[in-house]
Amino acid sequence: MEIKTILWPTDLSTNSLKAGPHVADLARKHDAAVILLYVAVDLCRMFPAYGNYPSVELLNNFRDWEIGKARKRLERLCEEELKACPFLRLRLVTGEPAEEILKMADQEEADLIVITRRGEGRDSGFGHIARQVIESATVPVQILTP
Repeated sequence: MEIKTILWPTDLSTNSLKAGPHVADLARKHDAAVILLYVAVDLCRMFPAYGNYPSVELLNNFRDWEIGKARKRLERLCEEELKACPFLRLRLVTGEPAEEILKMADQEEADLIVITRRGEGRDSGFGHIARQVIESATVPVQILTP
């Protein structure tokens, strides 16, 4: 299997970040590009379910703050763990995580998606996002056990 582009979605959790060394090794081995993806939750889609919600402006300010913090952490991750990757691109988007991961895989023509298991526990350790990605991806998905 030829791998030119690896999509690594992360929620910046401890388990998710453990995939870094593996992704870097894959990228070096295949001389592949790495798309490092962070998906911010779209709070505007969530609050109407509760009836009353803060202003859209307040939610957008929070989203901008979250994305800014995520960008700084991702940039630090790139410098510390992925500096050996030949081609690295950060993508920060807002939406439903599984949907955005699948959309990014298509948009960037990813050959492989690398995600981590949630950890030990019920449901084989897969979270609902990983399960949706596994079930709907059109490219291979590699699941790592942290």
